[in-house]
Order: sequence, then C-alpha cells, then structure tokens
Amino acid sequence: MLRLVNEPTAAALAYGLDKRKAGIVAVYDLGGGTFDISILKLQEGIFEVLATNGDTHLGGDDIDNLLIQVALEDIASEWHTDLSNSAEAMELLRRSVITAKERLSFELSVDLEFEWNGRKYQRTLSREVFQKLIEGIVNRTLGPCRQCIKDSGVSVDQIDEVVMVGGSSRIPMVRNAVEVLFRARPHTDLNPDEVVALGAAVQAGILGGSVENQLLLDVTPLSLGIETMGGIVSRIIERNSTIPASASETFTTSVDGQKNVRIHVVQGERELSKDNRSLLVFDLKDIDPLPAGLPRVEVRFLIDANGILSVTARDAHTGREQSMDVKPSYGLSEEQVEAMIESAFENAEADFAARQAAEARVEAESILAASAKAKTSNAWSFLSKEDQHAIERAEADLVQAKESSDHRVIKGKIEALDHATQALAENIMNSAVQGALKGTHI
Repeated sequence: MLRLVNEPTAAALAYGLDKRKAGIVAVYDLGGGTFDISILKLQEGIFEVLATNGDTHLGGDDIDNLLIQVALEDIASEWHTDLSNSAEAMELLRRSVITAKERLSFELSVDLEFEWNGRKYQRTLSREVFQKLIEGIVNRTLGPCRQCIKDSGVSVDQIDEVVMVGGSSRIPMVRNAVEVLFRARPHTDLNPDEVVALGAAVQAGILGGSVENQLLLDVTPLSLGIETMGGIVSRIIERNSTIPASASETFTTSVDGQKNVRIHVVQGERELSKDNRSLLVFDLKDIDPLPAGLPRVEVRFLIDANGILSVTARDAHTGREQSMDVKPSYGLSEEQVEAMIESAFENAEADFAARQAAEARVEAESILAASAKAKTSNAWSFLSKEDQHAIERAEADLVQAKESSDHRVIKGKIEALDHATQALAENIMNSAVQGALKGTHI
C-alpha cells in the first residue's frame, strides 16, 4: 500500500528521530516554487502535526526572477537590446543568476557574469544589495509562519527547534529572519536539498516495519461537516485536526413523521454548504416516524491513518445505520486547499451574517409551524377575537420578515409572535394539566 508524506513532515522525521524525542518543532521549507511551514509535536516516538500553512506561489524562483529582471534592465540600458524574447538567452542568464545567488550565501560580494552573441555583461552584486532586493520575498514567508503558530495553539516560546528545508533556506537573510521570528537558532545540520528524501526513507522504514516505536500523525487540511436546515454547515472535524481522528454529533428531524434523513457531507471553511466542497450524499432510511425534534440521529466521522473518511449515520431508537466512505483529499491540490482557506478569510464577515440570517429563518419556520399546529387545538377557540387577530398579524409579519437577509429583522418578528401567542400557550398548558389531572382526587 502506498502512502504520501508531505515535505515538512518528512524533514521533521529526518531530524526528529536523530536529534530529539520530545518537543515542539517548526519546519520551514522554502523550495524553488513553493513555501511550506509546519508545526509538529514530538513525544515518545509519536510525530503529531499540529498545523500547516504556506504559499504555493512563493519560492526561490521568485528570487531568481527578481535578479533576472535587474540584469535585463541593465543589459537593455547598456546594449540597447531586449533579451526577454530569446528563450536561449533567458536560460543562460537564469543559470548565471542562480550561480551568483548561491555564491552570495557564502561570499559577501560576487560578480554576476553573462555572455551572449560575443558581448559580455558583468555586475558586482554585494550581499547587502541582494538582501535589500529580496527583503519583500523573505517577509512574505513570515505571514504564513505566524498563522501556522496561531493555528497550532502553541506560543513561539514553546517551540524548541526550527528545521530549515529547501535550497533557498541557505540564504543567510532567510535564516536570520526565521531565527528572529521563532527565537531559536534553526537546524541546518543536514543538506536542505536531501533532508526530505532522508525523512521519506525514514517514513518508508516505519511503514515497512524496519523502524520501530515510531508513529506519524498528520492533520486534516480542511474542516469536514454536514449540511443542516437552512443550508448551514455543522462542522464535525475541524481543520488541522490530527489524523487519525473521530468525532460525532447528534441531530434530530424538523418535520413530524419524517422517515428518511438526508446526510450531505461537505468540506471547507465557509458557513453555508453551497460555498463548500460537496463530498457525498446518502440517506438514512426507515427511522421511526416520530414528531419533529424527538428522533436522535448520531452522525459519526472517522478518518483513518490513510486519510479515508468513514461517515456513519445511526438512528438511536431503532439502531438502523448507514455508512459511506470517501477520500477527502482526492482530486484536491494544495493550491485549491489554499484558495478555499483564503476564500473563508475574505468572506468571513459576510458568511457569518448569512449564517445568522439562515439560522433565524429556520427558527422562524419552526415557530410558524408550531403556531399553525396550536391553532388547530381547542385552546384556540377560547381566545378572544382580538388575541386571534393579533396572532394572525404577527404570523403574517414573520412570514414577510423571514425573507430578509438581516437576522435582527427576523428575530424581532419572532419575538413579536412569541409575545402574541402567550395567552394561547397558557390555554394549551392549562388544557394539558386538566387532562392529566382528570379523575385524580387530591
């Protein structure tokens, strides 16, 4: 059976097994095209990923492109020639830039040299100037680091070690920025280009049984939940939960005599199901047709070590259950995960307002149904015409208000109907008490 391990986690395996048996470790991975940051907890041979973050559009290539742009501008000024349209010239220039960049990690000043069609370009580049050029790129990696620390639930002071991964992590400015942020000198003992491969080999050893007493626990990249009344998402397993993971929640019905319950599993961070990724839909059939609110349906999520999600819905009264399996990560790239998280942040305020309005509408529907049911009882006939008209007016107002996108408008009309039906509720209660006491001697 094949298993995947992300690069920061593999790096932590390579270092953790050799260097530390317990502690909190941050893995900073600045590769050629992407940036990743992970916070892991190491305890007695167990590797638990507390949180991950990063930027799939940020890496060493951005530094190369920045230096290439500087060189192109110099060449255009000196030679009066634009080389950007020549693929061959651009490839040679990129090689020269990469060589200069790599040397600046060990030297204070280098000569950037490039030859094309018998002409030679040369520029002396100091580490000081280089660092000013790339300062913005380095700072862009620190935002995901801070968010990852926040998601992990630990403070910077609790992080014991920092592991540097990726070729661009050799740059002194990058190492200094990481040391300042995490307040710990980063580990650079292993070759940053090989550390991931070493960690993957360790993971293979764990799975193959040649490495004993070691366990790797990964995390869920996105939250998992189900759709409830009003299109609202009820999250059952939160983002960054440790894998393997399990959680359950109990729900009930909204309609009298309901026999089937539709289970719609979604993935994402938005408040409404329509804005998230739909994973699967199935029905729990033949539950007891009880009045609304009485049935108890337990929905249980279980994610195994291979990332397979098993969803089970069970009627507590009859014991009937239905299960379905799905792989939440199937067909989902890192870019899509990042985009979904960013979308949740960008729409947080609007989503929360939409959720409040949806919840208010569900409450309004429930109260209107209860009011309609109460009007069929004998207690209705004992009300004065004035009280009856007041209830009907309050019902009409709520029916109109529940289309509003402002939950406060809906809540106001709910309170008005609640106030108007107080006398009706008292009559229903009195009738119930009299019926219960009928024939009883005190």
